Amino acid sequence: MHYEVIVVGMGAFGAATLYQLAQRGVRVAGVDRFAPPHDQGSSHGDTRITRQAIGEGAAYVPLALNAHRIWRDLEAHSGVPLLEACGMLMLSDSRVATRGHGTADFAGETAAMARRFGIEHALLDAAAIAQRFPQFTGYGPHAVGYYEPGAGYVRPERAIEVQLKLARQAGAELFTNTQVTAIESYAGGVRVRTATGVLTADRVISCAGMWSAGLLGGPFPQLLKVCRQKLYWFELDEPERFATNAPVYILLDGGADTSSCYGFPPVRGENAIKIATEQYADICDPENLDRHITQADAEAMYEQHVAGRLAGVSRRLLKSKVCTYTITPDFNFLIDEHPELPGVTVVSACSGHGFKHSAAVGEALAMRYCGDSRAADLSAFSLSNAAGWATR
Repeated sequence: MHYEVIVVGMGAFGAATLYQLAQRGVRVAGVDRFAPPHDQGSSHGDTRITRQAIGEGAAYVPLALNAHRIWRDLEAHSGVPLLEACGMLMLSDSRVATRGHGTADFAGETAAMARRFGIEHALLDAAAIAQRFPQFTGYGPHAVGYYEPGAGYVRPERAIEVQLKLARQAGAELFTNTQVTAIESYAGGVRVRTATGVLTADRVISCAGMWSAGLLGGPFPQLLKVCRQKLYWFELDEPERFATNAPVYILLDGGADTSSCYGFPPVRGENAIKIATEQYADICDPENLDRHITQADAEAMYEQHVAGRLAGVSRRLLKSKVCTYTITPDFNFLIDEHPELPGVTVVSACSGHGFKHSAAVGEALAMRYCGDSRAADLSAFSLSNAAGWATR
């Protein structure tokens, strides 16, 4: 079967790209080794933070703003709620500039982006934080806060499901539970070999997430690393503290990215908060990922990041999940042509901050394929940038 485009992987970026291409009348197919939305990769866990002022860099802000527009458009088309704009509170200590996703002063850069792009926000001192958000108790008189009312969270499984459903309705073909074993360029286009047969296309867009390095070869095994992440849901003892005025939160702490944590207010019908950290040191094998979280893990998480910092949260762990980050040397995305496989576009390695941008990246890729000059600029995420960082 021959297509104009085949999208490999139908997680956050793949589902968005497939949907946007199908909406434009492109003859497109999507292939995934599982049946998305699923919990085997990086696009699950009930909620994903979405911000508009992006401390990781100016190239991300237009994507974040476009994504918010697309989420609302998807809600209107599907009737499914996807984006909860509950606000975001970023807390830090005024005496320390704290890193985040490779940025030396993450809170400071976030505020700078808000000013630069005219995004509504407020800078809060310790007294204002205590008055407006008394559930956060861990920073004392040196606390400073960045509050962004238009931020919040997206429901990742719902977003993927909606985009795949709309893509199928627009004519896309979906091959689920179909593992891609190889991608090969040839004179007439690109072959996608699967466990059940061969598909061909004029172009392939690979959104394979944590399987990208093994599937794509070339320079990618040296540029991409996969790191296991642990997500926790702790039950609330005092749900009234989170009943109103409960934002998503990023609690910045210490001089390393891994000292901080992030979390969410309770979603409707669930008396728990989700909270997680990020780690970039322990590299895992995607084919042998340990998906078990121990009680000792949960107790350590509670002691370090919940006790004394979030009032009204119990030690009782209601559930836990494991997901992965696929990370580049500079913590940026990697979106570029494969240097050894003509006709193959490599997308993702979203480095732990991708879902909020995925809808807009899919739109930009589809517009670019269709020759639309209004496509958002993705040049900041080139292979040469990532390779340059890898050699430093």
